[in-house]
Amino acid sequence: MKKLIFLFFTLLFSIQLLARSVPNDLAQELSSIPLNKNNYSIQIEAVNSSYPLVSWKSHTKRTPASVIKLLTIYSSLLSLGYDYSWETKFYHTGRIRNGVLHGNLIVKASGDPTLKTEDLDRIVSQIKDAGIRRIVGNIVIDRTLFKVPTKNNSGFDNNRYSPYNAMPDAMMFNERKSTVCVSLRGRRAKVSKDVPDHSYKVINKLKIVNGSCRGKRAWPRVRINNSTLTFSGKLSRHCGTRTVCKVLTKPYLSFYYALRDKMKQRGIKVQGKFKLQQTPKNAQYIFSHYSKSLEEIISVLAKKSNNLYARQVLLTLGAKIYGKPGTPYNGRRAIEKILGRYNLLEKGTTFIDNGSGLSRSSKVTAQSLANILKHGYQNYGQRWMNILSIAGVDGTIKRRFANSSVFGRAWMKTGTIKHVANIAGYVEGASGQIYVVVVLVNDNYSAKYGRKLANKVIEWVADTK
Repeated sequence: MKKLIFLFFTLLFSIQLLARSVPNDLAQELSSIPLNKNNYSIQIEAVNSSYPLVSWKSHTKRTPASVIKLLTIYSSLLSLGYDYSWETKFYHTGRIRNGVLHGNLIVKASGDPTLKTEDLDRIVSQIKDAGIRRIVGNIVIDRTLFKVPTKNNSGFDNNRYSPYNAMPDAMMFNERKSTVCVSLRGRRAKVSKDVPDHSYKVINKLKIVNGSCRGKRAWPRVRINNSTLTFSGKLSRHCGTRTVCKVLTKPYLSFYYALRDKMKQRGIKVQGKFKLQQTPKNAQYIFSHYSKSLEEIISVLAKKSNNLYARQVLLTLGAKIYGKPGTPYNGRRAIEKILGRYNLLEKGTTFIDNGSGLSRSSKVTAQSLANILKHGYQNYGQRWMNILSIAGVDGTIKRRFANSSVFGRAWMKTGTIKHVANIAGYVEGASGQIYVVVVLVNDNYSAKYGRKLANKVIEWVADTK
């Protein structure tokens, strides 16, 4: 009984404190939401003001989920610049004579998060332009830029083979996804890999049946055992192509098999095998393959909340600031050092972990996030804001504000894991004033009420004159 009385008065006190810290009209709206007032933080301030409009528990450490990506993204922009590109270098040993490379072809990985199957045509064309028609030696991949765990997935949750759980690597390819297409060929199902990757197996036990493409007949059952994908169950003959993407194997193996196959298609024979080695000092440079600009990549990172991109960026910063190899520890240090130059992080309150937010140990305060957002606006303005998801337009808030007065007037980064529902970014008020808005909800009922609370805050700011 005493405990219940204590909890009642604690709750009453927090409600009264909220009313004193938050404008009355907003406090009234929030009071109807059944969340413990101690379990969320709100920070609202105009981008050109020194004083917050609202500041509720802004110095309390919270689990950020994907809003921690704002630290990763902004520190990469400050350190590398909008036009930075990852450079994958190609070398050879031995000599090239009469179209024959009497030595190894070497790929020196740069941590490019975006290298994919579509890039291979250009890469192979440049190999041919170097006069290579046959390789007597091996294809060697140098992935020593990063020092990372050998596991394929983070194991953060039960969906361990889902792409969002993919682990980083200096030699990234197709975002570490193994993609298998299931298509119908008469009364049979054809199961095929998108690239001829021999590092994993596919077993087809699917049965094609009549009936509508619904329920258990709509998708194949997929079982994963080590590096084997088994497709089973019944699939309706009325279903179209089904695409399954899983994290199964090493990206450098996928790249090797895809590159070798593309060279074969283009008339380049490879006699050797696959090797993992460091680039020797006597290797001769052939050409470089460049990624798209950092601006394009971090925009995808922010709008789609790409965990793998964030991990790759963190490791890249670690290698750039503290030297090879890039490690998660040095990546965290690098981000803290970059943001620390401008005193953007509250001391002793931040832990970045892997930079993606797929973590229970990451911590940050609403004030630190507001500092970063304010600094970003003051330095880069609309160009920086447009990297974030735009309300009702794209990214993770494309549908969230589609039929709201906030449509097209908020630029935000969301962050959601179990018991966490966060959002941070910018909102344009009715007067045209731009406000930094941070709402962090860490509560057992975040999934049910966290978004509702944040939406009320954002809509209130949008209506502010």
